Amino acid sequence: MDPFVAGNSTQILVLNYNGRALLEECLPSLAEAARRSSVPCRLSVVDNGSTDDSLDYLAAHWPEVAVIREPNQGLASFNQVLGRLDDRFVLLLNNDVKLAVDAVDPLIEALSRHPDALFAAPACWTFDGREYEGMRTRVRTRFGLVQGLCRVPGHESWIDQPDLTASAGPVLAVDRVRFLALGGYDPIYFPGRIEDLDLGFRGWMAGVRGYYVPASVAYHKGFGSFEPAFGQDGSARLAARNTLLFAWKNLSGTRLLTHLAWLPVRLGFAVMARRKTFLEGFAEALRRLRPVIQARRELAVGHADWRQRQEAFFQRFSF
Repeated sequence: MDPFVAGNSTQILVLNYNGRALLEECLPSLAEAARRSSVPCRLSVVDNGSTDDSLDYLAAHWPEVAVIREPNQGLASFNQVLGRLDDRFVLLLNNDVKLAVDAVDPLIEALSRHPDALFAAPACWTFDGREYEGMRTRVRTRFGLVQGLCRVPGHESWIDQPDLTASAGPVLAVDRVRFLALGGYDPIYFPGRIEDLDLGFRGWMAGVRGYYVPASVAYHKGFGSFEPAFGQDGSARLAARNTLLFAWKNLSGTRLLTHLAWLPVRLGFAVMARRKTFLEGFAEALRRLRPVIQARRELAVGHADWRQRQEAFFQRFSF
């Protein structure tokens, strides 16, 4: 391992909200991965005000695991926590993630090796290890909406190949300083969906990158905490709302015009097909339009350099 990395410590942070059963299932693998790390690695749970018995379970069965209590802001809860740490590199996990025993070192090594790294993401599989979930993310614009996808045509041929990635959702290691310089996860997407693509896009626009590191392996339950809380319709509504917010906040030039041109078509189709989730998502997105406009001003979205970097992002990660 790089001597610079070896002289530092890291930490695994697990975001939890009412996930007692998931903690019981996942923490043993995380503790073992932390123990096997070449870098001193602590394991902590960031609890978002759980009302189940998560905290009692941790106190009784994992007294060595630190509990950090934060108001529930979804992934944006990590922002405040990272602001109080001094580790350069930190792993951020959902509570429905397991790690292979040797998962930590490749991620930390990648962050140390690449001078422009914002985050490093493992190869992610379903809990049973049978289906590839991804983390080498590609993007496309479909009928005016931007989508991030991992299981794209031909993905089987490059699962084991390191590369850049547009985003990483349930598990990633971040350069804490660069993460905070970007503002971390945007709370506008609370309670969740798409904020990982937003982070990756903003990082690209700022000149830092996400790296896919298949030498590191993770396992994800997939909607293990999200769908039970919001249901399928609620999850679809949030996905629609946040995909719209991503476009309104970040896109400029022809891409924004294309999005706006397709929007009446999508709304009309949703009315005819009785796709209530998209219509509700659109209504919720409109209620967040003011902070979106403010964010566009702060990011200086729309100038020529922004448009050039935006197109470079979509060209690099298209499929």
